[in-house]
Amino acid sequence: MDNCDFSKAILLPLSNLVVHKFNPMNFKHFLAIGLWASASLAFAHEPYSPPYSDEDSTKKAPENWFNLDPEENKVPGVSTEKAYRTLLKNKKSKTVIVAVIDSGVDIEHEDLQGKIWVNKTEIPDNGKDDDGNGYIDDVNGWNFIGGKEGKHVNEDTYELTRLYVQLHQKYDGKSKLEVKDKEEFEYYQEIKTKFEKKYKEAQENYNYYKILRKKCAYSERLLKAYLDLSEEERLTEEYLMKIRSSDETIAEALNFEMKMVQAGYSVADFDNAIDYFESGVKYGYNTEFNPRDIVGDNYKNYSEKGYGNNSVEGPDAEHGTHVAGIIAANRENDLGIKGVATNVKIMPIRTVPNGDERDKDVANAIRYAVDNGAKIINMSFGKSYSPGKKYVDEAVQYAASKGVLLVHAAGNESKNLDESDNFPNKYIGQTQKNAENWLEVGACSWKGGKEMPAEFSNYGQNNVDIFAPGVAIHATTPDNNYKSLNGTSMAAPVASGVAALILSYYPNLSATQVKEIIMKSATNFGKQDVVPPGAEDDKKTVSFKKLSVTGGVINAYKALKMAEKKSKSLKKNR
Repeated sequence: MDNCDFSKAILLPLSNLVVHKFNPMNFKHFLAIGLWASASLAFAHEPYSPPYSDEDSTKKAPENWFNLDPEENKVPGVSTEKAYRTLLKNKKSKTVIVAVIDSGVDIEHEDLQGKIWVNKTEIPDNGKDDDGNGYIDDVNGWNFIGGKEGKHVNEDTYELTRLYVQLHQKYDGKSKLEVKDKEEFEYYQEIKTKFEKKYKEAQENYNYYKILRKKCAYSERLLKAYLDLSEEERLTEEYLMKIRSSDETIAEALNFEMKMVQAGYSVADFDNAIDYFESGVKYGYNTEFNPRDIVGDNYKNYSEKGYGNNSVEGPDAEHGTHVAGIIAANRENDLGIKGVATNVKIMPIRTVPNGDERDKDVANAIRYAVDNGAKIINMSFGKSYSPGKKYVDEAVQYAASKGVLLVHAAGNESKNLDESDNFPNKYIGQTQKNAENWLEVGACSWKGGKEMPAEFSNYGQNNVDIFAPGVAIHATTPDNNYKSLNGTSMAAPVASGVAALILSYYPNLSATQVKEIIMKSATNFGKQDVVPPGAEDDKKTVSFKKLSVTGGVINAYKALKMAEKKSKSLKKNR
């Protein structure tokens, strides 16, 4: 995903954010907080007592909250646990393959054992394409951003940069234009302006957060020394309130650190921000950087397949492993977490680098998933430009023709997608026909009430179908680790898990029927007044129904009840 518009308020501890290609969060209000000169020692936080959380849950998400029930547990979860305890008890199910098009998956993770797809027609490591699908030794999936020699694309540029480079080479310094080029030249001017602005912002933010990090580290050291605390001890608001000093240096440090503590920030959080903006400067907006030679394909040939390699983890599989765990982590062992679906196999398809995914790879990844038996494809990625949209659209239509459901994360820029572009999307070709097999998912928080929509989530009464849990989602990360992350990237696999659950128990349903059931059975929060994502004034609310087609949050329990009725009806009328 390309660099987002960093213009929203501090909301969540930066350590919990995925400061990363999928979920870059918004830091600009750091500038408005008055870190250097504010006279106030505290933020003006409004008291909060939502109907869907107890006192402590406003500060910490309940364990496994995304699987909990709105009525029983007072959080807007998807009611998975209730469904297993009641509707699904002693029922038989069929295995469903869910493709995860992402950054890679650690298929050796302890909580994903037995949950990874195996291509039984391929003989491992014999250097041959045994099943004739065009991919050599694709035993567990495929890596479209790897090379024949086992190397990987890790960082890549943003699509904005790639467009700028392409058009700059064609039009820079041109004084005379042919009539046919005038429209494209105007587009180049627009791209050039945006690129230069984004690149400058990345440089400024990188330098700014280095300064903030230095000040934060200094303030922590100074105040811990004043309080006689060890380096390992954490500064808390309670500790800071004990400080009484007329020394200007101490007072300035206290003023800064109080804001950091109340907002939930530490030195490590600034490191995340620095890494994000540094990556943008060094790679994302670097016009000289092009790692595609690693892949070794003919990049302009969209019909080409077979490029890449069979290493589905890659160098940075945190995001993809987290997504896979949300969908499929083993519910029956005593390890880690409980995924949404039980009888599923994850098909990892590595396609998304630290930068923007490329349309050729996305199109091929969708086709690979469909051709190899996936019934659901999770796509927790997106970007603002799509020069190869035609080919992605054709792949989406191909998936539709084979009865495959595509679940896509709405994005994390706090934007109204009825007014902003986010690719890929459900609009096909020049006619902009809706893909009926497409489910667009926004993210909600465990808090409920007016803070139910995640502050970062994109939304849209026409272009976002439904919301699902996407804040403080605890799931699998590489090397048998677990971590809580935020993003619509987390909400999409919750939806994919519910879809897989439905198909697993009711395999006679089609992809479009599953989508329809998920939307019709959603927990209806449409009348709830909420703060719209990105709002600068949290007193200005809108009804939740304004943020999506359904005005609801996915509910597995209700969806399964509806699916059973639909399934029986289809059998009866066969």
